[in-house]
Amino acid sequence: MPRASVTPLTIIKVDENATINFQDFLAAEEPLEIRLGYGSAQNRVQKSISVTMRTPGNDFELAIGFLFTEGIIENIGQVASIKHCNGLSENVVRVELINDLELDLSKLDRNFYTTSSCGVCGKSSIDAVKTVCRLPETVLDQLQFPVEVIYQLPDLLRQKQRIFDHTGGLHGCGLFSSEGELLLSREDVGRHNALDKLIGATLQQQLFPLDQYLLLLSGRASFELIQKAYMAGIKMVAAVGAPSSLAVQMAADADITLIGFLRGKKFNIYCGEQRISLKQHQLEVS
Repeated sequence: MPRASVTPLTIIKVDENATINFQDFLAAEEPLEIRLGYGSAQNRVQKSISVTMRTPGNDFELAIGFLFTEGIIENIGQVASIKHCNGLSENVVRVELINDLELDLSKLDRNFYTTSSCGVCGKSSIDAVKTVCRLPETVLDQLQFPVEVIYQLPDLLRQKQRIFDHTGGLHGCGLFSSEGELLLSREDVGRHNALDKLIGATLQQQLFPLDQYLLLLSGRASFELIQKAYMAGIKMVAAVGAPSSLAVQMAADADITLIGFLRGKKFNIYCGEQRISLKQHQLEVS
């Protein structure tokens, strides 16, 4: 039986008028271990490569998205099979890669660069990411998003956040076309997991390349999220919250358009303004 994404709990609700018992719903948070099977047909190796705290659901997408954004696989064709170990009730996923695939598992060491607490300089972090990305650069970059379309995106994503409706406690992300059409969305208690699920889904559904879509984040834009967008070839990222300084540096260096504080009919452009149609808006210098 699949593990639930929402956990019910009776709580005590207090306001200035009353204290009542109330049936609430919490976003489930459980560990997921990702195991990798690789090697020759005669000598298969199994290795545990990650344990992440996530909201149960879309576990296969999460595992595939993680392997792709960490540079372990280049495409979905390198995955032979994927399954839950010991059934759906277990928080362990095993990904079997095709026989004799050459791997460089040292790329997982790049996780050291993507933690907010590490003391490595920004340039080292960005250079580490660039050595892993293997997608070709867009030859003819004509992507343009009208301002009026960008204004609408948070509400469109919010309408698809089913678990958030019950819990109010999940991060969401979505891919949008320049016409404002939502291609896919995913949510999770971890913002990086939500994006790995989204990218994993696009790989499984063979929707690459993603350079004609905008990625919307329901919270802030961290370096790690920009790194994952870069690995997927996404050229525009918008966040409802603020970006970090290293996220802006990464986006500028990777030629990614980065938008922050997208709320109502306002937003900030931090870099890559050429992909936003500002024809009716005259730039004022203050």
